[in-house]
Amino acid sequence: MLAPTVRRTLAPRGQTPIHYSWDRRDRISSISAITISPKRHRLGLYFTLLDKNENVHAEDVVRFLRQLKGHISGPLTVVWDRGHVHDRSLVVRKYLARHPEIITEKFPGYAPELNPDEGVWRHIKHARLPNFAPRDIMHLRRRLHVEFRLLRKKPNLLASFIRKAELPICL
Repeated sequence: MLAPTVRRTLAPRGQTPIHYSWDRRDRISSISAITISPKRHRLGLYFTLLDKNENVHAEDVVRFLRQLKGHISGPLTVVWDRGHVHDRSLVVRKYLARHPEIITEKFPGYAPELNPDEGVWRHIKHARLPNFAPRDIMHLRRRLHVEFRLLRKKPNLLASFIRKAELPICL
């Protein structure tokens, strides 16, 4: 969102930093996934940012799955939460029916602590973008692209998100 996530700073006492922003509710929705190569155990990060103020729809999920299939050869197992836009949607179910090489599994009902991708968002929002007050939606979009690209280059950090989720995955 354009409203900054406000965190503590190490400013000198009595010199409170001021972040200028206005009460805007513009936001960018996105889809992301951490990938693990089954043979080499290499980690990857894929993401897509949607248009301004758009919610994620089933068509966006299908586009993202196509993006993953374009980058990852062979079978693909997708583990996701129980969101309605995932495999409960007719559009997504039709796509998955045409692509039996994509297997889907679900996390238990409301268990964000098991989802390593939640670590991606926690890191970007609270470690990389705290107190960031973008000028406009394009400023936020550019910064998110930079942060995702930087995170992509840090497989140890991606692995820490998986370890924190305590999933039975060998890295």
